Amino acid sequence: MASIVNQNVLTSTEGVEAGKSSKFLVPLIILTTLFFMWGFITCMNDLLIPFLKKIFDLSTAESSLVQSAFFGAYFVVSLLYFLYSINVGDPLAKIGYKNGIIIGLCTAAVGCFLFYPAAEIKVFGLFLVALFVLAAGITILQMAANPYVALLGPPSTASSRLNMTQAFNSLGTTIAPVIGTKLIFEAVGGKEFMTADAVKTPYIFLGATLLAIAVMISFSKLPKFTGDKIEKGVGVLKFSHLTLGVIGIFMYVGGEVAIGSFLFQYFEELMGFTELLAGTYIAYYWGGAMVGRFIGAISLTGLASTQKYSLMGLITVIAVTAVYWITGELQTSLIVLGMIVGNIIAFLIGRSIPAKSLAVFSIAVVALLLVTVFSTGEVALWSVLAIGLFNSIMFPTIFTLAIADLGKYTSQGSSLLVMAIVGGAIIPPVMGLIIDAIGAQTAFLFPALCYLYIFYYGVSGHKVKMKA
Repeated sequence: MASIVNQNVLTSTEGVEAGKSSKFLVPLIILTTLFFMWGFITCMNDLLIPFLKKIFDLSTAESSLVQSAFFGAYFVVSLLYFLYSINVGDPLAKIGYKNGIIIGLCTAAVGCFLFYPAAEIKVFGLFLVALFVLAAGITILQMAANPYVALLGPPSTASSRLNMTQAFNSLGTTIAPVIGTKLIFEAVGGKEFMTADAVKTPYIFLGATLLAIAVMISFSKLPKFTGDKIEKGVGVLKFSHLTLGVIGIFMYVGGEVAIGSFLFQYFEELMGFTELLAGTYIAYYWGGAMVGRFIGAISLTGLASTQKYSLMGLITVIAVTAVYWITGELQTSLIVLGMIVGNIIAFLIGRSIPAKSLAVFSIAVVALLLVTVFSTGEVALWSVLAIGLFNSIMFPTIFTLAIADLGKYTSQGSSLLVMAIVGGAIIPPVMGLIIDAIGAQTAFLFPALCYLYIFYYGVSGHKVKMKA
């Protein structure tokens, strides 16, 4: 990661240096807001799947086209960006990350507003168009914000910063199922009373919020990072740790989205849950990712062991107390405590080394998938929800390992990694077909293949190498 800073000209509107991380507090807070918003919006897709399936009488595979449209935009936009960069030069290096973020926010807002005519006309295809445009904006945000966070401070703690901002991304995914189910399902009186109009107000509000953030950022004095050379060509593909990391992002996003997309159906099949009850439990899946990323941000810093363990303990206490305060159930709180303790033990085994922690966490997910498939009742329920905790550090860790030592190719590498998020468009429909054929529970064996590849990347594939 050090070469990212060394090979870029860093000019700040505030006249600060990259090493002075305290100067970057306000920019990090602003970026954290963005991570929260796109986490919230992304997780709303998990609610749209059962919603649109009911409205348009779709099969499981057809309803998963929601994720295909959304994550397909990641691939199309990132591919166009990459092709442009190798022929003309890197756009973000030219216009700056701040302008890229504003463009992304405005594009995403347009996608949100398209939900209104889609609901009026009641055409499934128009919903998919709205999702594609929305995701196109988030794609631009991802390409600009992820490397920007890595640059806002010392390279040695880049993984920690990205884990922290991703934790707030997970906060958005945690509260989205709760708020979304109330707005879309509960507000209309339940599944049997749903109409397409139920999505109008939520998405108009989201679009207005995105525009407000864009205006706020346009008036903010964010540090400006621009490249000293607008790099052309495909030299970035010489780095094997990047190309293998692209596959790693594909597998991770595909696996995580496939699991999250079908939890509603899984819980209905396994436990007989309603959509409202399932939405409450799914919050534990995404909430686990949030807690795990906060713990990961602490674990991957250079803090002394005593400080690390104290902060980890504090986060654990806050999380368990919050669960008890919300649910009033001691048993549920103790289950959550056990899950978090298991997560901390995994960090200890990983010794706060990003690659090793990635390997440990991926194997833990494989084990949890095996448990949820070959068990029943509460054991199957909580083992699949615990996966969220172990998914927590994967995206930011794979991302930072993959762009290590790319130097002038960092933005191009970032575009390829964001392109790989298309895994969320490809793997869920495949899993949908498997569910239609053999049922939801057994189909949860399929994502284990994704996490086995991530284990390989953590053990070996991440090592920085240049192809001859």
